[in-house]
Amino acid sequence: MGMRARSWTVLGLSALLALTVGCGAKETTGSGGKTYKIGISQIVEHPSLDATRKGFLDGLKDNGFVEKDNLVVDVQIAQNDMTNNMTIAQKFEGDKLDLVLGISTPSAQSLAEKVKGAPVLFTAVTDPLGAKLVSSLEKPGGNVTGIMDTHPDEIAKLMEFIAKDFPKVKTVGVVVNEGEQNALVAVKRAEEALSKHGVKLVRAAAANGSEVKQAAESLVGKVDAIYITKDNTVVSSFESVVQVAEKHKLPLFAGDIDSVKRGAFATYGYEYYDIGYTTGKMAADILKNGKKPGELPVGFPDKLDLYMSLKAAKAQGITVTDALKAKADKKNILE
Repeated sequence: MGMRARSWTVLGLSALLALTVGCGAKETTGSGGKTYKIGISQIVEHPSLDATRKGFLDGLKDNGFVEKDNLVVDVQIAQNDMTNNMTIAQKFEGDKLDLVLGISTPSAQSLAEKVKGAPVLFTAVTDPLGAKLVSSLEKPGGNVTGIMDTHPDEIAKLMEFIAKDFPKVKTVGVVVNEGEQNALVAVKRAEEALSKHGVKLVRAAAANGSEVKQAAESLVGKVDAIYITKDNTVVSSFESVVQVAEKHKLPLFAGDIDSVKRGAFATYGYEYYDIGYTTGKMAADILKNGKKPGELPVGFPDKLDLYMSLKAAKAQGITVTDALKAKADKKNILE
């Protein structure tokens, strides 16, 4: 199960700054001499989720909750297994923790179902309403709240970028684990956005990591480009999709920045570390000030930038013109 005893995501993130101490400030008071115990359940290890977890712990640390000082953190990785997810949630409920965090939609759903004796936070969740984690974004009202990893415009902007700047792309393929609610939501949004530009979307199913490459290969000859959502199953095996895209010169677009760093050409996104950091500040507000999850609005990223990789462009046969480069800040263009 990948267990490790160490000590992870309507308002934008900026609105949540008022909840706690600012990013740069450090405060070490308020814990009252108590040692706090929290649990983190993460569906699988991959760069985006790992960065979120690091940001979460740093957000806690900068607000006075420090591992090996006044904080004990139990990190559990479910290895993308739903049974493990539930086992972890049951363990956390029995451990009588002060707070639990679910990194990803499946992990958060399991915690919300099983953990009743501690505040439940989520992060890196695409659609908390559709996942039935909360009944309202502005006023969650229950024992669960957190930070979404989806900006309202990110998928539409990326699909518009594909349609307008890659006019030869008439069909986009997507590899998706149809058992992940968050992935299905993203695929539906992409399909709706592409249809407005007359572009068709074709799905290829992959129920687990071992099926990802075969699913990607099944798209060859049927599509002009590939798009991968924040599908944890597919992202955890992302390099296999990159191999297919490079071999067949198919432009590869992704739902997160880390996937661009791993070989996708472009995305509209934000750093997952920042999402985790803000979730950590939310956790500190609960632990330090006694806030209830139901009192804290669900947040989402307030920044959205275009990122692209010139290395990936070359490998995928994409000609990056000056006009295309001008759409992104220089700092967001990876060589």
